[in-house]
Amino acid sequence: MSIALSLLPDFALILFGHLLRRFLHLGDSFWAGLEKLVYFVLFPALLFHALVRTPIRLGEAAPLWAAGLAAMGCGMVLGLAGRPLFGQQRQAFASQFQCAFRYNSYIGLAVAGNLGGVPGIAAMGLMVGAMVPLANVASVWMLARHGGLHIGRELARNPLILATFAGLACNLAGLELPGAAAQFLGRLSEASITLGLLAVGAALRLRGATTSPLASAWLLAVKLAAVPAAAWLAARGLGLEGVYFDTALLFGALPTATSAYILAVRMGGDGPGVAWLVSANTLLAMVTMPLWVLAIR
Repeated sequence: MSIALSLLPDFALILFGHLLRRFLHLGDSFWAGLEKLVYFVLFPALLFHALVRTPIRLGEAAPLWAAGLAAMGCGMVLGLAGRPLFGQQRQAFASQFQCAFRYNSYIGLAVAGNLGGVPGIAAMGLMVGAMVPLANVASVWMLARHGGLHIGRELARNPLILATFAGLACNLAGLELPGAAAQFLGRLSEASITLGLLAVGAALRLRGATTSPLASAWLLAVKLAAVPAAAWLAARGLGLEGVYFDTALLFGALPTATSAYILAVRMGGDGPGVAWLVSANTLLAMVTMPLWVLAIR
């Protein structure tokens, strides 16, 4: 129970971010700038710093990635199975399909660090970096009729992928950061968790559902129940233990990322519907994630 309760500070920061946006009136430009800072600077620094400092054996990471693929594959298949629930709302389905398998890296790294320290962040970084291409390709593929986003260019400049590869390369090459550089990255890493969770809360939208309650309920159940169950089964079947087992289950239990909304808008999709579904996903995860965390121990 104490492990599940340890998630409360992270979820409190999310709710606090929502309250700050609602009552402090800092303006949309402030929150957009904060999210850009977190996405392009702070979280890449956190990933790189954790990966450089943690011993990594790629042979042991392969089963972790396999569990991640199993979890995301389950979300994709069940997401497609929910297509009839959307009726003639093809654009809404194309946009909201990604909510069945995309994951919030901010929450994942925060929770991984809370439960597993630096090794937990490094393991989650390996998972996030490996799964980002698959999540983006699947999402863009479904939305391709509604926009012209160049998937190769998007993946090549994704800061989380770049930070993961850079951290892995330095780690495997045996490079060590100079003291001043390590302290600099450490300061950025410390800021990333708090500001990232505040940005998640500020992005919550409590109105704007555009599809039937049954369609929304299906996608929520897939992401918050079926996907983590698939991750748990895959992790057990692959023999994962310790921080890698914890990471696989946490990855499966994560709510949908706010980047799903950004992608839907950029590709001419159902932005308001995705924003509401992401918000509902995040709020419900405050209940479901602690329950899945209890299954870790």
